[in-house]
Amino acid sequence: MMERAMAQREAWSEQLVEGLLDTHRHERGPLMPILHELQDRCGYVDRRSVPLLADGLNLSQAEVFGVISFYKDFRSQPAGGHRVLICRAEACQSVGAEPLAAHAQARLGIAFGQTTDDGRVSLDQVFCLGNCALGPSVMVNDTLHGRVDAQGFDGLVGG
Repeated sequence: MMERAMAQREAWSEQLVEGLLDTHRHERGPLMPILHELQDRCGYVDRRSVPLLADGLNLSQAEVFGVISFYKDFRSQPAGGHRVLICRAEACQSVGAEPLAAHAQARLGIAFGQTTDDGRVSLDQVFCLGNCALGPSVMVNDTLHGRVDAQGFDGLVGG
């Protein structure tokens, strides 16, 4: 069964973004720290942040959006109550990660990068969880699980 749900997040607001701009704008390369803090506090980087950050940091909106879309750690939509990561690196692939990935997507009814309709689970792929000897590896919220097969996955996500 899934471990504890992810921590409660703060609601996005213009005031939050403006406060982060005030805190970080004088740092060298302030965009990444601001984006990380927005992600940490809200659970995602709301698209409404893009024009505010662009204006506040004298960047184009394309530059800001490019950074958000380039780095897979940044989400532009709220994550589900539980975040499930499946490792798809070579070591995990060699012991069944591809069939596990297909099973997970079918079981949850979503593709990687999506959240179930009920908002319960977000599914993402990563390309190493550092658990290569125990692949295929899955992380549920902050807990790492090794040697996960289809049945083990169903147990992790409730079912």
